[in-house]
Order: sequence, then C-alpha cells, then structure tokens
Amino acid sequence: MQKYLITSKEFYGETSEYFSTVLSSQIKKYQPQYALYRDKSAPNYSEIASSFVTLCKKYENVKSFLHQDIALAQRLGAYGVHLTSRQFKEIVEAKKMGLWVIISTHTHEEVLRAQELGADAVTYSPIFTTPDKGEPKGVDDLRELLEICNIKVFALGGIVTQEQIAMIAQTKAYGFASIRYFF
Repeated sequence: MQKYLITSKEFYGETSEYFSTVLSSQIKKYQPQYALYRDKSAPNYSEIASSFVTLCKKYENVKSFLHQDIALAQRLGAYGVHLTSRQFKEIVEAKKMGLWVIISTHTHEEVLRAQELGADAVTYSPIFTTPDKGEPKGVDDLRELLEICNIKVFALGGIVTQEQIAMIAQTKAYGFASIRYFF
C-alpha cells in the first residue's frame, strides 16, 4: 500500500531549515512514496516549496507534490500537483503541463468526475473521524467506491493508527494519505 505524507505547518514550522530537518526525519522514518507540501497561509510558500521539492528529489522513491499551484509545481520541477475539490477545471491544464495530478474528493460523484477528466489519483475523505471535516465515510463506503471506479484512490482522513491502516489495506485502495500519522 502506497503512503502519502501530507505536511502541516503545525508540525513542520515556517522556516525552510526547520521544515527540511523535520521532513527529512519523517521521510527516513516512514518511507512514503508520495509527499505533499501543503500550507494554505505561509507567506514564504514558494521558498519552502522549493526546499521541499529539492529535499524530495534526494530520496529516489518520494514523489513531490505541491498544493493547488500548477505553475509553481511545474516551475520547481515537482512530480505533480494536488488540487482542491474546487479545482476540477484545472486537471486538464495540469496534465498538459506534464504534471501528475491528485485531486481531493469527498463523494463518489467527485471521484468519477476526476477519473473522467484524467486525474491520476484522488484522495477520498474523510474515512475516519477528523477534526472539522464532517461525518466520516467509513471503510465500507470506501469499498463501495473502489468497486465503481478505476482511478487510484488514497484513503484520507483520521488515519493515525496501524489498525486503521490495516483496515484500509483490506480494501482495493491504492494507498492512504495522512498528516498526523506521519508525525
């Protein structure tokens, strides 16, 4: 099962140096195949994004993704972009730019739409209880989704224990994504 590490300024700080130190430690410890730099409010987002992409390239098995910003992802040489559920119209543009595209989804319909538009993968959430993210969908709903789609699906939301990962591993999910599990 693929592991998708998602950063958060609460865990990784706001300076390039601290961010790189913590991220490097987490990559070595958890060995994710995918990593997303996500910080919706950093005034120095581009600077930290550059450090993030550079650091991920040091680990041959880690694919780097930037949040929302297609142009910056391409300019910095990130592997791909992770779009929000309000950016479906940008999937085609990102693909034309040679980026691998993951998009956030919250319904079966959104997953099928992402698949139709050519996204490479989706995060589907929340699977388990997550602060401020609404009612969890649960593993049974995830299984139902995986029976009707052909796109790679990362389960997301409230994944913090090995038991939860084991439950997801018993589905056809491509992998899981998390912030808190990796810290």
